[in-house]
Amino acid sequence: MVYNLLADRVAPEHLNSGRLPQHLSLRTNWGGGLDMSNPKLVKRFQVNEIGRDFAVGDIHGHFTALQSALDEIGFNPECDRLFSVGDLIDRGPECEMVLDWLDKSWFHPVRGNHDDYVCRYDTCEIGNWMQNGGAWFRSLTDFEQGEYAAQFRELPIAIEVFTESGLVGLAHADCPFNSWGELTNALDGGCIGSDLRNIKNYCMWSRGRIENDNHCGVNGVLALVVGHTPLKAPAVLGNVVHIDTAGWHKASGGYFTIIDLGCIGDMVDQGDQ
Repeated sequence: MVYNLLADRVAPEHLNSGRLPQHLSLRTNWGGGLDMSNPKLVKRFQVNEIGRDFAVGDIHGHFTALQSALDEIGFNPECDRLFSVGDLIDRGPECEMVLDWLDKSWFHPVRGNHDDYVCRYDTCEIGNWMQNGGAWFRSLTDFEQGEYAAQFRELPIAIEVFTESGLVGLAHADCPFNSWGELTNALDGGCIGSDLRNIKNYCMWSRGRIENDNHCGVNGVLALVVGHTPLKAPAVLGNVVHIDTAGWHKASGGYFTIIDLGCIGDMVDQGDQ
């Protein structure tokens, strides 16, 4: 099956090739730009017994549009939770609203590759970032840049959400292992140094699964929810659910996909046929 990507409809300044910058690879040493304070790389959430749990695709600085999409589905911040597959910033006009959203008790994102630029703002390859929507960050004061970086470094690489139907995982791009448990063990301290960097890079950057039409899935979870690759409609490969439908680029026909994690088992059963 060939998935209908948005790449042919999004201007180059809004969408790069989707791979790592040319001078990097999934086995690259980032040169010391990673935060060394050891924030939790996996965050876990128990069953929501009073409301619903949702997941949303890449946001890219379009928080007003996201709020409108939440209003349309009757999202209730008093009891519901929203999980994000990351890429909160860049490309959009409302990147500076991100700190307000991170302060919401019901909003829980993983770290995307664009978010990771903020974490490494003082050591990353600045040219590539600026070409892909990062100019807003350069307008901030030194103090503000440090504040953004400190908060973004707290974003996990993976999230686990327990639902009534089973465990759901979230990552920005993909899982580098056949088993979800292998990933969480590595992120919980089972890997260090370059091995850990390679795993994090894969989670934030890889598009191999959807480019290769890989339906093998990931063991140990009911479903893995990812973004990163902009599509014209959500796609299910095995139990991996791709939900970046470019709500950040409505000019190309994009829209926010918001899925109810309580129903994701049905989506997996129906989608990968």
